[in-house]
Amino acid sequence: MTAEDPTTTLLRLRATIDNIDAALIFMLAERFRATQQVGVLKAEHAMPASDPKREEQQVARLKQLAEDAHLDPEFAEKWFNFVVAEVIRHHTETAEERG
Repeated sequence: MTAEDPTTTLLRLRATIDNIDAALIFMLAERFRATQQVGVLKAEHAMPASDPKREEQQVARLKQLAEDAHLDPEFAEKWFNFVVAEVIRHHTETAEERG
């Protein structure tokens, strides 16, 4: 049996990575559509843009999921914190627009 040419292997692996990246972008877009709805709801009812208790629960949940998936839990937490900061920014802007 002949091993695959390294260049062919590299191209195949990069195509897989590109497909995963595309899926991640679409999933993030879907996530932000949902969080935008949350932001409108919070703005309409004068609720705070952030929910530290929920964020803490989510960090713990995602870190456990990361461990289960053999992904660095600290990376998962950093990713979540980055996304949540953007969500809070959107929620704050929504509240200001409706305020």
